[in-house]
Amino acid sequence: MPPAPASIAQQLFWLVILSIPIATISRTVTVEELFREPREWCQEKSKLCNTFWARKFFYLFTCEYCFSHWVTLFFLALTRFKLLIDDWRGYVIAWFALVLVANAYLNLYARLRVDITSEKKEIERKQREIERIESQVNDVRSDGG
Repeated sequence: MPPAPASIAQQLFWLVILSIPIATISRTVTVEELFREPREWCQEKSKLCNTFWARKFFYLFTCEYCFSHWVTLFFLALTRFKLLIDDWRGYVIAWFALVLVANAYLNLYARLRVDITSEKKEIERKQREIERIESQVNDVRSDGG
């Protein structure tokens, strides 16, 4: 059971920790290979369904940000976490705060992946350059020796 609203430090701890599985689940369902086929099916349905509501329903499974709202709602029901106020308003505040922190995690993770990919490409470029130089040195040695 989450802490009573009296302890803001405990509430912030819960906010930071609960955002982790929300971000993880949202990312896994909407981006990762594991759910590619269902996601592609939902993308198709989100474009082709006849009704507005059906298109939006299927779109939810393709958008990291949108899906995180529903994952957050699930975790609020599961944990009964409230933020700042110990009534229904605490749920509303917690809902938006959890979505915000979860999406900050998602953006941080996306940025980290871009940096890692960029770094790998730079290492590969340097390795190719080293191999080219070594090849030229070997050519000079074989011509001169």
